[in-house]
Amino acid sequence: MQAHRAFAAPQESIAPGEAGFHPDLESRLDKAIADKRVWNLHGVLVVRNGRRVLERYFEAEDNARGRPLGKVSFRAETLHDMRSISKGIIGLLYGIALEQGKVAAPEAPLFNSFPEYSALAPQDGRERLTVHHVLSMSMGTDWDETSVPYSDPSNSEIAMDMASDRYRYVLERHVVAQPGLRFSYCGGATALLARMIEKGAGKPLHAFAREVLFDPLGLGPTEWLTGRHGEPIAASGLRMTPRDLIEIGTMMLRGGTAADGRRLVPSQWIERCTTAVVSVDEVRRFGYHWFLADMTFGKPLGWAPRHLERTWMALGEGGQRLYLMPGLDLAVAITAGNYGADDQWVPPTRVLREVVLESVL
Repeated sequence: MQAHRAFAAPQESIAPGEAGFHPDLESRLDKAIADKRVWNLHGVLVVRNGRRVLERYFEAEDNARGRPLGKVSFRAETLHDMRSISKGIIGLLYGIALEQGKVAAPEAPLFNSFPEYSALAPQDGRERLTVHHVLSMSMGTDWDETSVPYSDPSNSEIAMDMASDRYRYVLERHVVAQPGLRFSYCGGATALLARMIEKGAGKPLHAFAREVLFDPLGLGPTEWLTGRHGEPIAASGLRMTPRDLIEIGTMMLRGGTAADGRRLVPSQWIERCTTAVVSVDEVRRFGYHWFLADMTFGKPLGWAPRHLERTWMALGEGGQRLYLMPGLDLAVAITAGNYGADDQWVPPTRVLREVVLESVL
């Protein structure tokens, strides 16, 4: 763990009514918990217009990517697994590295960044792969980490983690569909992006993240867990506080700038990350390592339908969430402990829909 500044400068706290919410925002959360509409929450943080409207922490069992931590009394300074929210952070870091000239442009052939594996490129149609396909998880390769649990060694991400060469494992997957047409959730894609960042920057992933994003934002201590060979677990190894996570979210809502106006992520890259490339399902779309959806809220009035709000999302196993709604200047960070549960998506979705959005005036 690296300790830099103690904490980011906290957002000013204001009452819900001053931020355009119904005054009973917090009691709605309490009722959702009491009614068992949501369960096993670890933290909920709501920020609007850069000001903190709601912040709650709970006590519960937790683990650090499978390592038991016992019962934890969560507080503002408690680090928490971000799980696959890490993927969204990698997407931002790639854009910073691109602006610095340290990584290849999205349009570049993928194997140009991996000359040590060039013998794989002409086989099986892999020469068609570009960095764009990696950023959008549309490589069209044989990869499955959704139909089998992460406890199963046949899960592609687990197989990658167990491989003697994780990057070769990803790059030698068979091309089974035309690249660019179909979304396939792929931690291997994130591993490739992280490796390109490390090679270009000439330093470890976490050190680069601290230098170009975490430290300039004034974030507190963070961890990026590593695998058995010492490589960063790029797709799911980041640990940070919900406050620091939401600081990254509000930076995105400001178009890539810190609170003091310093440009950290190019605004064009924020736009590219949050522009749909492929469909995930009937509701969600995917940009450059960020999920996108249109959330409904508000009560119908006469002929008027419920309002649709564009939403950017970073999603992590167990119920970790960062929801960003630029039209409302709203950021919601949720941490939870529903690891491995089939219904793990329910609590954060209900917190967003039934607590936060139902409270918007």
